Amino acid sequence: MSRAVVAVVGRPNVGKSTLFNRIVGERVAIVEDLPGTTRDRVYATADWRGREFSLIDTGGLDDPKAGEMEAAVRRQAEAAIAEADVVMFIVDAQSGILPVEHDVADQLRRSGKPVLLVANKADSWRGEAQAAEFYELGLGDVYPVSAIQGHGTGDLLDAVIEHLPAQQSDEPSTDAHIAIVGRPNVGKSSFLNTLVGSERAVVSEIPGTTRDSLDTALEFRGRRLVLVDTAGIRRRGRVEQGIEHYALLRTAHALERADVAILLTDGTEGITAQDTHIAGYALEAAVGLVLAVNKWDVVDRGEEMTAHVLAEITREFHFAPWMRHHFVSAKTGRNVEATLEDALAIVDERKKRVPTSELHKVLTEAIAAHPPAPYRGREVRFRHVTQARGKAPTFVFFVDPPEGVHFTFARYLENKIRERFGFPGTPIKLEFKASFE
Repeated sequence: MSRAVVAVVGRPNVGKSTLFNRIVGERVAIVEDLPGTTRDRVYATADWRGREFSLIDTGGLDDPKAGEMEAAVRRQAEAAIAEADVVMFIVDAQSGILPVEHDVADQLRRSGKPVLLVANKADSWRGEAQAAEFYELGLGDVYPVSAIQGHGTGDLLDAVIEHLPAQQSDEPSTDAHIAIVGRPNVGKSSFLNTLVGSERAVVSEIPGTTRDSLDTALEFRGRRLVLVDTAGIRRRGRVEQGIEHYALLRTAHALERADVAILLTDGTEGITAQDTHIAGYALEAAVGLVLAVNKWDVVDRGEEMTAHVLAEITREFHFAPWMRHHFVSAKTGRNVEATLEDALAIVDERKKRVPTSELHKVLTEAIAAHPPAPYRGREVRFRHVTQARGKAPTFVFFVDPPEGVHFTFARYLENKIRERFGFPGTPIKLEFKASFE
């Protein structure tokens, strides 16, 4: 299912991020202890009454760093409107209406998109009374809430669900969604065009040409795929307000609905910090990952250079040692199809199910070889393990006490699972729960 998108907009300090976190809940936290994966979250999946939707948080509409105020308001509002199926416009019930909010309301009212006007910080009956002032903005009903306390958020989410478009199922014949991601100007559109054999995406030497995520259906080796070419991800400090900001969100959205991501880097520039940052996005989305070092046709491909790049890949992507890689040239076609074949193999790996009996055998052998360290003087006892269903291969361990499993022992168990059962090219998730025995 493709998820609907709900954008959270408003000026600074009205509580957008607090409400975002309230709605998203535990999904906001990154629990994996993986170096290189931390980032400021602006995008997450939310669930209410069994309906999932994508929630995006935005910067303050009158942030002075965004430039001249009116232009910043226009870019932010128009980008939010274009991206979202529903817009939540957050205001401060305690501060009252400010001029910038009239400007945003005008943009939203003319858009024809469903807009929910949310008066935050209505922490008491007085705040709810103050919220009535915002009917002046002409956006219909006002939803008084307290993001900190949670008051009113249930009614708000009920309204969100009512305004979401009907769910559309992906075509049943689609075998996989493959997202093509990377920094601007590393050759993502050229890579896509080489696969498709036509100018599906506009190829240009201007960084950032692709601003939308473009879905392309493709028959490959008898399988029906959907390829998603995305806008290049820039450093957060360099992401301009408005269109560029939402290009980043579209990339995150593409990863959310992908099975595997092909991460393109520029072989002439080496691995950059931003390349590892993008890999962090993919890991957080729990998708498979293939590294494609592009522009290999113009690189000195001698043994010394190849060895240097391989060492650089190992060093910079040390947090994803299971990631596959290829040296490619979107221009000549070198290894382009091989990269897609690898991505499809990873899709199949992610569907693999391991019998519980085999998991128990691996767990028993692992503990016999290296018992877990005691936790606060208590023995850490593993009772059971099974594979659960999840976006990435997920293994649930029942253990007493679950908080006693050190992250180094968790990695040890992951390595043992990979040694026995494979799962190349994809993250796997380990969960530790109390056994209640």
